[in-house]
Amino acid sequence: MADVANDNWINIDESAEYIGVKQGSIQDWIRKDKGVPAHKIGKQWKFKCSKLDEWVASRKSAME
Repeated sequence: MADVANDNWINIDESAEYIGVKQGSIQDWIRKDKGVPAHKIGKQWKFKCSKLDEWVASRKSAME
């Protein structure tokens, strides 16, 4: 799991583990524009734990 205190950028595998879902779910949410707080750097998606926490807490992750 990522070190939240440090809040470095994490990759898609780490972000999936962090919020307890499969990598494919995050990729699908990004593709369907579900508001996942992700940034594409080169060919990789990157995430901040603090932003993922805010996104999950906002319940936008559960909205269709």
